[in-house]
Amino acid sequence: QVQLVESGGGLVQAGDSLKLSCAASGRTFSNLALGWFRQAPGKEREFVAAISWNGGRTTYVDSVKGRFTISRDNAKNTVFLQMSRLRPEDTAVYYCAAAGGYSGSLYLPTVPTEFRSWGQGTQVAVSS
Repeated sequence: QVQLVESGGGLVQAGDSLKLSCAASGRTFSNLALGWFRQAPGKEREFVAAISWNGGRTTYVDSVKGRFTISRDNAKNTVFLQMSRLRPEDTAVYYCAAAGGYSGSLYLPTVPTEFRSWGQGTQVAVSS
């Protein structure tokens, strides 16, 4: 099992940037695929981005392509989500998640049930 702790959320204006971090502990970080999800009030949890175990592959939901970038630093056991040109509709609680069993794989998990460990979430609010 891996423990995940997000940070970096806050209140920003539309068009601003924000960088989320997620620190991991408890398991070999470099073997894990990692993802970011978000959940707005009254809505289901939504996939945002994922990155492969070695950082070689990434994928994004269409609504954030070109604005968000997921990255990881395996030496620091941390995954990041750089968010730019934020919009009010990006307002949500953002969660990082970890998925084991994909080390060496070209497959990127994107469904919540594929991720076994979750952080507690960090709030991002974007005002218009």
